[in-house]
Amino acid sequence: MIKNLGIGTGRRKTSVARVYVRDGSGKFLINGKDLVQYFPQGEHAMMVRQPLMVTASENKFDVLINVYGGGSNGQAGACRHGLARALCQVDAGNSVSLRNNGFLTRDPRMVERKKYGQRGARRRFQFSKR
Repeated sequence: MIKNLGIGTGRRKTSVARVYVRDGSGKFLINGKDLVQYFPQGEHAMMVRQPLMVTASENKFDVLINVYGGGSNGQAGACRHGLARALCQVDAGNSVSLRNNGFLTRDPRMVERKKYGQRGARRRFQFSKR
């Protein structure tokens, strides 16, 4: 039986990621795919790995992530947030370095809702004098 060392939920925009950290050799599995296969953009793959780099535990754990909602940028941010939370569960000493790098802070920026009587969230309909 495989035992999870840490579990973390990460959120960013409308994306939610459930992250499971297990003993292993640094393998990433996101929605059943490899990290580079799921995030072909290099910056998104690097963004997900950042909490492991900061805590110097890149080849210590296997990471299993289920992520849904939003786009690739939001999903990468949600994965990073969830992984940081899971690493805090594994070792409480990690929280200082993760917090200093801003990985434990949930990014609150979301899309503002559209208001009635307007074209968008803030954009008004064009004014007609005549």
